[in-house]
Amino acid sequence: MELLTWTLQALGLFLATNIDDIIVLSLFYARGAGQRGTTAKILVGQYLGFGAILAAAVLVALGARTFLPEEAIPYFGLIPLSLGLLAAWRVWRSDDDDDDEGKVSGKTLSALTIAAVTLANGGDNIGVYVPVFATVGTAGILAYSVVFLALVAVLVAAARFVATRKPTAEVLERWEHVLFPIVLIGLGIVILVEGGAFGL
Repeated sequence: MELLTWTLQALGLFLATNIDDIIVLSLFYARGAGQRGTTAKILVGQYLGFGAILAAAVLVALGARTFLPEEAIPYFGLIPLSLGLLAAWRVWRSDDDDDDEGKVSGKTLSALTIAAVTLANGGDNIGVYVPVFATVGTAGILAYSVVFLALVAVLVAAARFVATRKPTAEVLERWEHVLFPIVLIGLGIVILVEGGAFGL
């Protein structure tokens, strides 16, 4: 009975803290459209990023409070902000470049980039997971972790579904080069401001 309770609570907690990732992951799908291995890169990146979030939450819940000081979490916003500014610069630069090959190469997709954005976007989840993990004990942490890790694949599949629906795909294909940097820059600013980074 306790296992069922943990499973249902983990499901609810994961959805509440990660549902917004569908938008970001959909943009990654749009960015990787036509490239081989896009789903694999997104899946690996999402697991790396979320795995880091989960590991940090578990370590802090088990007493390693110096592992990740709470004050450091808002500065994760610098990751998507930097990636967004870089993407915007590449779009701006490609407007001055008629070389189609240059335009395509500006849309490269890497698992590490996805992992970095996932970690930054979910950094505040650590603060949500820690008190839960601290109260459920080792068995509960294990149950939550198994459910969370299974749901990462579901989240990626949901993002792929959204990104490949014809109306959505057409919008993403047309506007991805604008939306991608805007979403990352906005995400970075929100993380920095909400976390009070730099005294904001």
